[in-house]
Amino acid sequence: MIWPLVIASFTMLLLTALCLFWPRRATELPQQTPAQLFEERLQLLALARDSGELAEQDFDSAAQELKSQFLQQQSVSLTQNQRFGRLQLVLLLVVAVIVGGVYSVNGHYRQLQDWQLAQQNLQAYGERALLNQGEPLSEQEIDWFALALRTKLANEGDDAIAWMLLGRIRMSQGAIEQAIDAFERALQLTPERTPLLLSYAQALILQADDNRLALAGRAVARVLSKEPQNNDALSLMALIAYEKGDMEQAKSAWQLLLGQLPSTDPRYAAVQQRLAEMGVEVPADGRQITVQLFVDPALKQANPNASLFLFARAIGGAPLPLAVQRIPLPEGELTLVLTEQMAMQSGWSLANADSVEVVARMSQSGTVEQRPGDIQTVSEALSFTEPALTISLSLEP
Repeated sequence: MIWPLVIASFTMLLLTALCLFWPRRATELPQQTPAQLFEERLQLLALARDSGELAEQDFDSAAQELKSQFLQQQSVSLTQNQRFGRLQLVLLLVVAVIVGGVYSVNGHYRQLQDWQLAQQNLQAYGERALLNQGEPLSEQEIDWFALALRTKLANEGDDAIAWMLLGRIRMSQGAIEQAIDAFERALQLTPERTPLLLSYAQALILQADDNRLALAGRAVARVLSKEPQNNDALSLMALIAYEKGDMEQAKSAWQLLLGQLPSTDPRYAAVQQRLAEMGVEVPADGRQITVQLFVDPALKQANPNASLFLFARAIGGAPLPLAVQRIPLPEGELTLVLTEQMAMQSGWSLANADSVEVVARMSQSGTVEQRPGDIQTVSEALSFTEPALTISLSLEP
């Protein structure tokens, strides 16, 4: 694919050379060439000699002078032509260098090489992205994967899987409008594919306007009509209701989801957290601590990039936290929950200590270890006389 560009470059150079070297006609053609003028003057001298007007000696001297002038003119003309020829050659070389430099900076040969590489590795990219075979795709490889998918769609026509993959790539890159467009193209081909409907709903939720949320709700409803126990669909339905401000429906969806999730599922604690924030009493699955935390807004303003670590540790036991949460430093009041599922190490959770304390720490470094400048507050000693405990903490400068 590079040859057309090479041919185009050489064509441009050839046209430049033609412009420089093509013979030009003067606006007014001379009546006599230098050689013809020399011959005419020499004949006039001969006529003057033959008529007796010019002595033989004077003829020889004048003819010699005329010949010297002619030769001098020819030498000057040849020198000028040589200089002009060299100037043309220099100009051609300058044009060639400029063309090469501009093309090296702004040319698309690198993009062409990337495009060829992307097409060659389309299958490998798909296996790494979908089947988790090999190393995860880098950002550059994700771009190449998208380029190869676009080429496949352009050359082979619509393909639902290709459109769905392209939509997921665009969504991961933050190009939500392009992602929605790709998902809609895929849905025209396979309108009932569950993973596609869920991805489409996720993209629509990110836009968060009423029309998009309504479309997302319809997409999720189509999934739930076929698969009422689909946990991903229930989670999205709860999120859609929450974004629309329908807290009752959001609570119902999250409670239904919590009843279906095993306590070992990473989403379990997050759903518990959501319900606790909404004031819903969640039955304890093992030990848990609900923390009603107040963070002084001045602390957030002074440390906008800090993190909040909330963790429980055993009193008189190993320093490793029994349960931990990390979130960007908030401000004002919020409710957080620590559960047995938030252990940092298997076999060392809230279930393994009867007496604990809870620490809320503002970390400027983003690590759980306390560093100079970090601010924290520590609860009183807590005993698990019942599985669920509730405490209040305040984090202030």
